[in-house]
Amino acid sequence: MTIVRRSRYTTTSGHRQYRPWPLGRQRGGLALEMGSARTRAWVSGRGMILDVPTVTFPGTAAVHPVQRGAIVDVPGTARMLDRLLGHRLPRLVRPLVVITTPVLDGPAYRERARKAVEVLRPRAVLTVPTARAVALAAGADRTRPLLVVDVGAHLTEVVLLAEGAVFDARRTALGTIDLPDAGDPSQITEAVSTMIASMLRQDGTSLTADALSQGALLAGGGALLPGLTRQLIGSLHAPLRAVPAPHTAAIRGAAALLRSAEVHPPTTGLSPPTSGPGLPSP
Repeated sequence: MTIVRRSRYTTTSGHRQYRPWPLGRQRGGLALEMGSARTRAWVSGRGMILDVPTVTFPGTAAVHPVQRGAIVDVPGTARMLDRLLGHRLPRLVRPLVVITTPVLDGPAYRERARKAVEVLRPRAVLTVPTARAVALAAGADRTRPLLVVDVGAHLTEVVLLAEGAVFDARRTALGTIDLPDAGDPSQITEAVSTMIASMLRQDGTSLTADALSQGALLAGGGALLPGLTRQLIGSLHAPLRAVPAPHTAAIRGAAALLRSAEVHPPTTGLSPPTSGPGLPSP
């Protein structure tokens, strides 16, 4: 049996009738990363279509609706999404949307992101912690504990994943934009080292130590800073590897989750903040 939905149209005689549209016409997917500095979007069948500054223009000046990893202006974020994506999505498609979210501001960010993305008329919205998206993009072994260091423009997070779920996390409102003109990453190195040391002290298990000994993943635009990887290795006395194209790792991981969700559609339209189906590496 073919499943259809009704789409109203007007005939030449002026009478309104309904034409069946195949369910496949409604399908479509969008992966979305709304960071403090950049907004990125990936569309099913088209790949990355957007990588632009996170700004909106309610008047003559640019306004930043996302600051330090928090959506501070929901209507402004909605206007930005409509301006950037409203004309890029097929008119008759209600997309499945996957959004990356900071770990420690997760609940508030998810609620506000879902409100903002309503302007795109999604049929369902899934959320994934940025650290988990990074792990997916890197094709990491999720059966083992994993440390993810995500250095953004306005925010740095250190997250411990265990069996793919968030086990512990730390963050600081420090990013690449806060560095001196010379771009010396010493401040970020010190902050990351302090956060990991705190995690080691407070971890009653061996998960943090095991993850650190295996080597942390480094992602975010800050991973491109000259000298950061070398400084972190020296400070942590542990291996570290940068994810390929680290500045786009989160959106690529969200795209991997989107591909999996399109094959195995969610039943509720919402995903748990720290868990989800097993996914192939992107």
